[in-house]
Amino acid sequence: MPNSLPASALPLSEIEKSLIGLARETINATTDAGPGNEGVHTMGAAVRAKDGRTFSGVNLYHFTGGPCAELVALGAARAAGAAELTHIVAVGNHDRGVKSPCGRDRQILVDYYPGIRVILDTPHGLVSVIASDLLPFSYDYLAEQV
Repeated sequence: MPNSLPASALPLSEIEKSLIGLARETINATTDAGPGNEGVHTMGAAVRAKDGRTFSGVNLYHFTGGPCAELVALGAARAAGAAELTHIVAVGNHDRGVKSPCGRDRQILVDYYPGIRVILDTPHGLVSVIASDLLPFSYDYLAEQV
């Protein structure tokens, strides 16, 4: 994201700050990599459902493109019956801070949760933006289905 922010960018709410804390706690408790080392579990993510419940997950790194922490957290939420999600964030282990979702995660968010607020670290500090603003020229998978 360049130096300008999308119109949907907002400063973080207390709910969003607590979601960052949950993602951080999740990866700090489960990482298998020492500082500066590669590992299988190096990212944590947390999502918030419309009803206020929160869910977390960690990545499963694999050279074939194992699931990102965001996808694991989305799956955990759905497995618990949470269909309407409002926020998502990912953080790196060892206090590496908030990380932007990768291209695959952005596309999945736009396809299934276009209105979810995604917490990002920008040159202007931490903000949340609507997922659909992350890929203004994204491929619309759902529109192509029969």
